[in-house]
Amino acid sequence: MPEHYPSIGEAIGAAMQHNIRLAHGPTAEPLQIRYFPPPAADPYSMPGMISRLEVTASPQEVAGIIEEATSALVGPLPQLTELVAASADWARARLDFDNVHGNPALNVWARLAAAQQMLAQAQQELEAAIDTVAMLPAALSDPRHHGMVQVLRTRELLHDVMGAERAETVPDAKRQQAALSHSPGANSSRATSRQAAASASAAAPAPAAPPAARPADHTR
Repeated sequence: MPEHYPSIGEAIGAAMQHNIRLAHGPTAEPLQIRYFPPPAADPYSMPGMISRLEVTASPQEVAGIIEEATSALVGPLPQLTELVAASADWARARLDFDNVHGNPALNVWARLAAAQQMLAQAQQELEAAIDTVAMLPAALSDPRHHGMVQVLRTRELLHDVMGAERAETVPDAKRQQAALSHSPGANSSRATSRQAAASASAAAPAPAAPPAARPADHTR
C-alpha cells in the first residue's frame, strides 16, 4: 500500500537518496512508492483549504474557509497557537535564573511566547474579518486596480510546484538512466564518447567513388 511522507523535507530527502543510489548502481531494495495526497482528498486540511481559496471563489465560501481555519475545535490556526504555547511551556520548565552568565532557556521562551502572542492576534484579526469578507462583491474588479497592492501568496508549496496529480511511476531503468545523466561523471563520459566517435570517423577510409559510366556503343 502506498504511504504518505509526514513532511516535505522527508520526501525530498528520500528522493535525493534514491537518485544517489541509482547513480551508483542498482538498488538493493525496491523503492517503496510514497506520495502526498492531493488537496482534493481532504478539503478541510490546510492544503485543501488553500486550493479552494482561488480568486474566483464566492465571498461566502472564502468566509467559510477562514472560519474553518480559526475554528476552536479543528482549526489549524488555534492548533498551531497551542503548539507554540506548549513549546514555550517546555522552555519555561528549563529556566535557570541562578546562572548569572546567561539564561538561554529564557531567550527561547521569550521568542516562543512572542510567536504565540502574534498567532493569537492573527486569530483575532481573522475572526473580525469574516463578516466583512462575506459582504464583498462576488465579481472581480478591474485589473488596473490589482497592481496597487502586492501579491502575498508565494505558491511555494509542494502541490503548486509538482501539481495536484501524482506523477506516473517511472520504470527503474528509466530512473537510473535519468540519475546517471545528471550525475557528476555523466558529462565527462559523454565528452569522452564524443571524442572517440570523432577519432573513429576521422581514421575511417573515405568511401570509394562509384565507377564512371561507360559510353554507350553506337552502331553505324
